[in-house]
Amino acid sequence: MHNPIDADHINILPSHGEVLLYPTFFDPEESDSYFNYLKEDVSWMQEPVILFGKRVMQPRLTAFFGDKGMEYSYAGLKMKALEWSLPLLKIKEKLEAKCEHQFNVCLLNYYRDGQDYMGWHRDNEHSLGEFPVIASVSFGATRIFQFRDYKEKMPVISLELDHGSLVLMKRQTQQYWEHRLTKTTFQVGPRINLTFRLVHLK
Repeated sequence: MHNPIDADHINILPSHGEVLLYPTFFDPEESDSYFNYLKEDVSWMQEPVILFGKRVMQPRLTAFFGDKGMEYSYAGLKMKALEWSLPLLKIKEKLEAKCEHQFNVCLLNYYRDGQDYMGWHRDNEHSLGEFPVIASVSFGATRIFQFRDYKEKMPVISLELDHGSLVLMKRQTQQYWEHRLTKTTFQVGPRINLTFRLVHLK
C-alpha cells in the first residue's frame, strides 16, 4: 500500500489524494530544541468547541500563530493569530522551501499524555480553499495517526509519527479522507504538533 516516491518520503494513500510522510524531516538536535521551546515558551490554552451540538473542552491544549490580522475558525471556535516567533518562522521557512508552498498560519496542538487526542475530522473549512495544502510537524513522543475513507470508513491507514517527522497533506485528501490522533492506554510522553496552513480571508 505504501508507494515509494523518493529516498526521503512516501505517499501513504492508495488513491484520491496525496499524503507524504517524511519520517526524519528535522534532525534529533533540531527536534529537541524546537520541542523544548514549544513546551516551555508557548502560552498554551484549553478552549471549548461545539461537537454534535454540545459545548465541550478540547482534549488537548492549543495555540495559534500567523501573519498579522489572520483568523481561523473551526467547530464554533474563532482564533486570532499571535505574532510569529523566531523559531516558528524558521520552521515555516524550511517547510515552504521543501513544499514549494506558502503558509500564513500555524495551529499548534499539545498532547500532554496518551489521554489527549484528536477525533476523526477533515480540514475542509471554506477558508482553506478547495484543495488545501497542510504541513503537519510532530515533536516529542511517537503517536499513532490514522486516515480512513470519509464515506466508506475503510480502509483505516495507520502510521507512527516520530519526533521530527513531517506529514504533508495535498490535493483531494481533505475531500475524500478524514484523519485522527488516537488515544492510548500506554504510558507516553507529551507530543506537540504544528499544522501550517494557507488561510484565505474573505
